[in-house]
Amino acid sequence: MGDFIRGTVADGYEAVRDAFARNFSERGERGAAVSVYRDGRKVVDLRGGAKDVDGDTAAGDAPWESGTAQIVRSATKGVAAAALLLLHQRGELDLDAPVGAYWPEFKARGKERVLVRHVLAHRAGVPALDRPLTPGEAYDPDLAAAVVAAQAPFWTPGEDHGYHAHTYSWLTGELVRRVTGRCVGEWIAAEVARPLGLDLWVGLPEAEAGRVGRLGRIEPPETPGGLRVRPKRNVSEAYEDPASLTRRAFAAIDPLPDENDAAYRAAALPASNGVATADGLARFYAALIGEVDGVRGLFTPETVALARGEASAGPDRVLVVGTRFGLGYMLHGAASPLLSPGSFGHPGRGGALGFADPESGLAFGYVTNGMNKGVTADPRAQALVRALRTTV
Repeated sequence: MGDFIRGTVADGYEAVRDAFARNFSERGERGAAVSVYRDGRKVVDLRGGAKDVDGDTAAGDAPWESGTAQIVRSATKGVAAAALLLLHQRGELDLDAPVGAYWPEFKARGKERVLVRHVLAHRAGVPALDRPLTPGEAYDPDLAAAVVAAQAPFWTPGEDHGYHAHTYSWLTGELVRRVTGRCVGEWIAAEVARPLGLDLWVGLPEAEAGRVGRLGRIEPPETPGGLRVRPKRNVSEAYEDPASLTRRAFAAIDPLPDENDAAYRAAALPASNGVATADGLARFYAALIGEVDGVRGLFTPETVALARGEASAGPDRVLVVGTRFGLGYMLHGAASPLLSPGSFGHPGRGGALGFADPESGLAFGYVTNGMNKGVTADPRAQALVRALRTTV
């Protein structure tokens, strides 16, 4: 099975390879990669299909190679969260301080009591904007931060939670800039990606552009085990209603940017446009929970506890379904099943997923160029997680 699948798996991880191959034969996969680390050592390194979503390797189009990278959408939020948690770990950012202590303009219109931890746990109350930003405006950190600072909250900050789909970019990015004086993408490159040797960027350098494949929507086959996403009626209605907070949160940038455009990929939007290889994403999560290939990890045990300690739970005012968040990370639950109750990570809408599981020492990264309609629990990623669960 899966002669078109390239790469390696360590003994005992063959079930992951089988599940990855079935994603292509049964779930409409076009091009993808999956990587898994255990106790800082790579045990799964697989790739398959075409680099571009509309490509065909049988026709000689470029195949997905070991260095092929892709936009991972909201899986980037886990990287943004690490920036704030690392600044806290170093004593430069107080999670219990008001955001306005670092960003005075943010205190406008009832946001004086928004704490840094509220931003990380999607409790800040500003998931949408009264006036959406154009793509060009969204790429301008000064302008976008000013618009978010002037926005009135949609609920009393700290008293409820709702997914900050796009505004998370400017909330986290501006905090990093106010504390460090550096753009969030530059800070992540210098403090996270380069020290760990990660193929991961928030703001893609022009020199790396050739590694990134085209992504696009896929229509999965209607077959047993096929990729089907059928949200509940109330969820579908929330996404279709232009006045709903759900629709407005995901339309904070309007019109939607062309994700294959060089200007979009080069912008630093840590809620949505990180670019990574599967190895880069898995290695990042491996480094959150321990040493990787002799390089010291990023988080102390106390910071890991902050990342995966429940900070928000219950009905999500944006996603409508019940969600669970630690400080910056989705936690294992019905909306986003991970490996075990102790796992923490973040999916990307339409496919990508990265997470760490401290108890087993496993770290996981899955990247794809075929985007489906789901938000938090892609069937292809879930098939890989179920297979990985058999190795624990």
